[in-house]
Amino acid sequence: MRPIETVQSSIVDGGVRFLVRRVSSLARKDTARAAGRAGGNPFLPYDPDLFVADISDTHVALLNKFNVIEHHLLIVTRRFEAQESLLNVADFAALLACMAEFGSIGFYNGGAAAGASQAHKHLQIVPLPFVEGGPALPISPLIESARIAGAIGTIPGLAFAHAFAPLELFAAPVHETARAACERYRALLDAVGIRALDVDGEPRQSAPYNLLVMPAGLLLVPRSTERVEGISINALGFAGSLFVRDDAQMRIIDRVGPMNLLRRAAEA
Repeated sequence: MRPIETVQSSIVDGGVRFLVRRVSSLARKDTARAAGRAGGNPFLPYDPDLFVADISDTHVALLNKFNVIEHHLLIVTRRFEAQESLLNVADFAALLACMAEFGSIGFYNGGAAAGASQAHKHLQIVPLPFVEGGPALPISPLIESARIAGAIGTIPGLAFAHAFAPLELFAAPVHETARAACERYRALLDAVGIRALDVDGEPRQSAPYNLLVMPAGLLLVPRSTERVEGISINALGFAGSLFVRDDAQMRIIDRVGPMNLLRRAAEA
C-alpha cells in the first residue's frame, strides 16, 4: 500500500456539491487495469497482505491495493466469476454484511466501459461521509425528491439516465435484505433496458452499467463510455465523487460541468 496524495475541491452543479479529487494513485490504477485486461488476475491468488476477512463461503474482503480513498474495501468472489456476470443474492449478502459494520456506500462497476479495472467479479465499499461538514452523500438532497411508481422510479434532479429503487438496507436480517436487494437490482436492469444473456450457462449483462448501494436504496446507471474528455468515470461519480489525475482534468470538469460529464458517460 502506498500513501495517497490528494488535492480536493468542490463544484456545485444541479443542486449537488460534487467532490472532485486529484489523486496520485490514478496512474498506478491505470497500470493495474491494463494488466487485468491483459489476462492477469490479482485475486487468484490474492496478496495475503491485503486480506481483511473471510465474509462467507463465497466471498472474501480485501484492501484495494490501488485505492483512491482510505479504507477502500473490495468484496471478491473466492472462485473466478466474470465481472460482467449478473450479481446474485450471495454477492449482496457479502456486500451488506460489510456495510453493516460501518457507515459506507457499496458500488459495482459492471464491465470495463463502466470503470471496472479487473475481469474477476468484485464489489467495492468506501466509507461515508465522503467529506466532513456536508451530506453523507453528495446526491442525498436530490434523493429526497425521488418519484417512485411501484418499487422503481427516478430522481428528477439527476440529469443522466438512471433508475432508482428505495430500500432500507438494515431494517431486516442481512439474508432477507440481500434477497430484496437482488430483486430490486434485477428490476433496475429491466427498467434501463439491460437484459440477462446466457453465456456458458451463466447470466451476464447485455450492456455496461454502474450500481450504487446506498443507505437510501439502489441507483443503477447504464453506461455508453468509460471516459468523457479523457476523464475516467466509475460508479462513485454518479454519487457525486469524481477523480482526476492532474490540474488539466480538473479544469475540464470545471468547464464542462460535473452533471453534463455524467450525462455524457451514461447512456443517452
